[in-house]
This record gives sequence, C-alpha cells and structure tokens, in this order.
Amino acid sequence: MMQARQAFFDETGGPEVIQWCDVELGDPGEGQILVRHEAVGVNFIDTYHRGGVYPIELPSGLGLEAAGIVAAIGAGVSGFSPGMRVATMSAGPGAYADARIIPASAAVPLPERVSCEIAAASLLKGCTTEFLVERCGRVQPGWTVLVHAAAGATGQMLVQWLKHIGAMVIGTVSSAQKAVIAERAGADLIVRYDHEDVAEKVRDYTGSEGARVVFDGVGMATWESSLKSTAKRGLVISFGNASAPVTDVALGALAQHGSLFVTRPTLFNYYADPGEAAAGLGRLFEMLASDAVTVEIGQRYPLEAAAQAHRDLEGRTTIGASILIP
Repeated sequence: MMQARQAFFDETGGPEVIQWCDVELGDPGEGQILVRHEAVGVNFIDTYHRGGVYPIELPSGLGLEAAGIVAAIGAGVSGFSPGMRVATMSAGPGAYADARIIPASAAVPLPERVSCEIAAASLLKGCTTEFLVERCGRVQPGWTVLVHAAAGATGQMLVQWLKHIGAMVIGTVSSAQKAVIAERAGADLIVRYDHEDVAEKVRDYTGSEGARVVFDGVGMATWESSLKSTAKRGLVISFGNASAPVTDVALGALAQHGSLFVTRPTLFNYYADPGEAAAGLGRLFEMLASDAVTVEIGQRYPLEAAAQAHRDLEGRTTIGASILIP
C-alpha cells in the first residue's frame, strides 16, 4: 500500500490556507490507475479554486495538472501498463501530490519527445492555447492579433502558436525583461503597458483598424484596453482573471467600440467531447514534438512550496511556467 503526500484546503483564502497530509492510497480500483508524479503543474485556475473565484466543494485537493509514471493499474484498464509515462489535467483537483489514483480515462500517454516536466508545464496551457487559437478565435494567416501578458507561460505559447500559423502578433508586457521574452517568442510588436497606451500602439500598428482578435487572460486591468484595441466586428476572448474578474459589462460598449464580439470560454467546454479532446491533444503534442511551440519552465519549486508558487504567480513575478517537483 502506497502512502502519498497531498495538499488540501478546507476554507478559501490566500496561499496560507494550503495544508498537507499523508494518506494511504490503497490499490487502484476498476478503471483506475496509480501514478507516481514526477512533476506537477501550477496554473492560475488553482489560485481561483483556492481563493473561491471558482467555487468547489470543500474540503478539496488542489491542482489539476501532473505527469509521472504508472505504478499500478486496476481491473478493466487497457492501454496503460506499469512503467508508462502519462499526464493528466481532467481528473479534478488533487494533482498537488507525489502520487495519486485517477481514472484511466483522465490520463494520456506521453509521446517520447515530451518529458514529464514539459507535460506538467504545458498540458493545461497548451490545450488552452490550442482551443483559443484554432477553435475559438479561428485565427487565419495574415490576421493581426493582440496577446496580453505575452511573456507569461500561456502568453508565450499563444505567441508561438499564432506565429506558426501565420498571424501578426502584438504582445503586451510589463517590463523590459518580459519584453525580451515576448520578442524571443516571436511577437512582431511589443507594447509596454506599464507606461504605453496599448490601444494607441495597436491602432498605429494596424493603420487605425485594430486587432481582429484579442486574447486577454489578465481580466479587469486590461478590459478597457482590449475593447479599444479591437477592430470593428472583431473578437475579444477574455479567458482569465489574473488581475481580477471582469464584471458589470455594459453590452452597449460593444456597439460603441465597433459591434464587437466577446466570449468568456473555458477549456473543459472545448475538451468535453472525447473526439475533440483527442484531436486537441494530438495537435498540441504535434506542436511540442516539432518545436513549433517550446515551453519555458521559469520556476521549479519543491512540492510543499506550493503556497510560495501561488504568491509568485499572483504577484506576477514569474517567467514562463511554474512546476512543483515531488
């Protein structure tokens, strides 16, 4: 019987509410597999669960994304065997652990060229990038698009993916260091939103037309600049709340800014259908294996330093992706 170290929280709040416990996992049941984690992903959605922005039933585990080695399989499991490398992002909160039993249906085998660390750093962000670009934004070659927080983990993946399909990319960043990162990812124009007017720069670059699609994972702090930067009948994709959630949206503002479209998508609505999920994952692994998209792991923390990882992520001091190492 395997003992596992797991994070949990029984009340919402700041990073200090994260607690740790030892649990006996037992053997995987029918349709389940036991995975020893080699790397665990840290994502903004984890902070939303912990802070109550996205309410979940408490007490709860924490974290959605991890990768590791199959240690045992339960009855009725096919396609997996001990020793296989797998990753998961859809087994529900509980990935902040050194081992975990999950449904086999929630695991995906890793291609040879994708390491456990890269998988843990990129599965949620990469699948988010895939659906945002290809199925939500439906970006076409030659379009000019705006990516907020272009030096962040998802921002870098968005820039690389968009450039790979032939888009012109404007990226916003908050510092000179992050400007270098966004430029390295391939952004055609960098806007320093800490001291430059984003909409003005976008309009200048596009001959006053604006961006066809805006990818906004920041939220309230960038909402007005997103509206002002979008071309007539363009699309604002608000997919995150890194600053704060966007609330009290006046629909008339969409008309005033050019009959805009706005969507607030979530990953799992685009990955609920098994066929769509398999196609999206296949596309992500294709992009990773070909190096069309590369993943920068800027921070590696010990597993039980998850609270510090959250502080750094919410403080917007991180570069690229963050992972926990059991």
